[in-house]
Amino acid sequence: MPLIVLIEDDAANRILVASVLKKEGHQVLSADNGLDGLALVRLHHPDLVISDVQMPQMTGLEVLAALRRDAVVSSTPVILLTFLDERADMRMAMVAGADDYITKPFRPKELVEAVDAQMNRRQMQRTLQRMEVDAAVENAVAQQTDVLMGLYERRLANELSERWPTAVAGAGDEVLANATVLFVDIHNYAALAEVMASEEMGSMIKSFYINASDTVHLFGAQHMQFVGDGLMVIFSDGADTHSVTHGLRACRAAVGLVDAARRVQNFMLGQYPNRSLPPFGVGVALHTGTVSLVRLQDPLHGVGLPPLPVGDAVSATLLLQKQARTLGWKIAASLTMLRGVTGAVKTGGRALVALPGRSAPMDAVEVLGLAL
Repeated sequence: MPLIVLIEDDAANRILVASVLKKEGHQVLSADNGLDGLALVRLHHPDLVISDVQMPQMTGLEVLAALRRDAVVSSTPVILLTFLDERADMRMAMVAGADDYITKPFRPKELVEAVDAQMNRRQMQRTLQRMEVDAAVENAVAQQTDVLMGLYERRLANELSERWPTAVAGAGDEVLANATVLFVDIHNYAALAEVMASEEMGSMIKSFYINASDTVHLFGAQHMQFVGDGLMVIFSDGADTHSVTHGLRACRAAVGLVDAARRVQNFMLGQYPNRSLPPFGVGVALHTGTVSLVRLQDPLHGVGLPPLPVGDAVSATLLLQKQARTLGWKIAASLTMLRGVTGAVKTGGRALVALPGRSAPMDAVEVLGLAL
């Protein structure tokens, strides 16, 4: 049974958090101040620490600093509980080594998801250490240039026709209760089109999307659809294993897409060395939620059209990709999505991203690459 040390000076909050955790099957030891909480951690070596920030005698930030200085318990994950007006403290805490934070007031579901993410983190790290990584996947991530193009030339034409879902695969809408949506968009598309000949532009875009199609296909995408000059991809649990989820497959695909864009940029520099062309790059957004693949009928010809992905997860991913560019992130993931792959990816910045038309901002994180 996982052991959690809870440090919270407010009795009502302490009782609420402890009851939620115990209901989820965790053993909980509680303290009402930082000094006693630190002593509990050093005595019992728990799997996780949950601490309030503002407390008498010793604040949550001071508890965090003390834990990170103690070699015996320095690797213990820490989740901090804070209020929205303490964001400056949270930036300091994340730099100091906090693993996550939850803003008050919070829903029990948010607490459970955050705790599960940290519990899964250690388990995933152990699994990754024991697991012999499949050579094809490893090469596809580490050596995208040679492997992906080779796979495309040898296999993609045949495999796409055999494996890709089609409009006649079944009747009725398909609801994916838990799926990861990936949206990739080309930066500076209009600026490039303005200064390049149409055949030059067409060759460049075709080269990138050949790589993009190959990448998402390799990592088990269920659905792919062009949206304007961008590409939307849906990953669901149909191809999941005990250690590789649709979220992790989407992250691997996102890393591959960024690398494919880098290759196109290098090609442009070599092909047009004397032209000051706008840089070719992409932005990728990832979000998890329910997705419906709605099957439409062509009323004129009486044939089925390709399924159309709809739902809040789809629209939120499109909005996140547009807004994340202002932060300078190549890959942006919602915290909801990222908690499912904690420990398997490297992350950078974190921000509350305002999405136009939505009542609340999205907690988003910058993805830098894979932990491997």
